[in-house]
Amino acid sequence: MPMPWLEPLARLVEAGGPVLVVIVGVAVLLFSLALERWWFFRLHYRPARRALVARWVARADHVSWSALTLREVWARELIARLRGPLPWLKLLVVVCPLLGLLGTVTGMITVFDSLAVSEVNQARAMADGVARATLPTLSGMAVSVVGLLFITRLEHIIRREDQRLHDRLARAAEDAHA
Repeated sequence: MPMPWLEPLARLVEAGGPVLVVIVGVAVLLFSLALERWWFFRLHYRPARRALVARWVARADHVSWSALTLREVWARELIARLRGPLPWLKLLVVVCPLLGLLGTVTGMITVFDSLAVSEVNQARAMADGVARATLPTLSGMAVSVVGLLFITRLEHIIRREDQRLHDRLARAAEDAHA
């Protein structure tokens, strides 16, 4: 027995074709990575930052070359953990419009195939086919734009946190010597 709440989803897949299903899969992966980054920032990064500052304050040496190098290595490692999946997010954002274009091209091929077979009401069939073929492009662009907004926000947070971390470590060293 088919579930009634799946009917609109089935109509959407039928209207957009199999490429739309792939775009939905990429969107789910993209937004899962975005949610994971938010989760990581809230629950893991902030405590790790506090622990790093506490570890730095607990050190006796804050001014030697080796101490400053160690501080920089610790900070870079923590920021690198925050930056981790950013290349994958960028890749998924770039892939979405390309998948949309693939869906449009395959949809138009299907439209022209069906127009070659049937000769009745060609204008209406052409309009329906073009509408069907452009749905994957719209979906791919929409997912890409939202993903791009998230990436921009994440890069802003990473730059801000990098600066904050360096400022806190420097201030902690000054406070320890005062």
